[in-house]
Amino acid sequence: MLAVLLVALSLGLSNFAASIGIGIGGVDAGTRWRVGVVFGFFEAGMPVAGLLLGRSLAGTLGGGTRWIGGGLLIATGGYAVLQSLRGRGQSDHDHQVVAAQSTGKLVVTGAALSVDNLAVGFALGAYHVNLAVAAVIIGAVSVGLSLLGLELGNRLGPRTGQNGEILGGAILIGVGIAIAAGVI
Repeated sequence: MLAVLLVALSLGLSNFAASIGIGIGGVDAGTRWRVGVVFGFFEAGMPVAGLLLGRSLAGTLGGGTRWIGGGLLIATGGYAVLQSLRGRGQSDHDHQVVAAQSTGKLVVTGAALSVDNLAVGFALGAYHVNLAVAAVIIGAVSVGLSLLGLELGNRLGPRTGQNGEILGGAILIGVGIAIAAGVI
């Protein structure tokens, strides 16, 4: 059980970092709820999918999962930076609307952050860990770390001013690079 908790903490750190980037743009209760649900779903669901897909897919994807997830995050962060730069002349209200996280962007981010969890599912199957318990623990830790990251980012947001969205996108790019490099 301790091993599953340590794996959950390790996997949740990328969600924590990405949530800081999202939170910098400002969050409301709806955003907190969407981030928690989307990130928790993918963090808990990907290991289950990994186990169900079997080891043949693990061999095919191998270390490529980190490149896929990293690339998706870099693209998402780059898009956020470009959108922020395009919206420089807008009023504060319009700027906040542009900065709001759509559910579609959250789904892409959640999937990108969790692609490497497929391999965790393969490993859990090899070690005969109760998959339901592992999925619940991984999902709960992910939600907790994501909400903590959102709160931290939300507190940093007012201090970053207009550059908040650029900083948030840069953080997503950094997390993508770290995942692709195998650091997190």
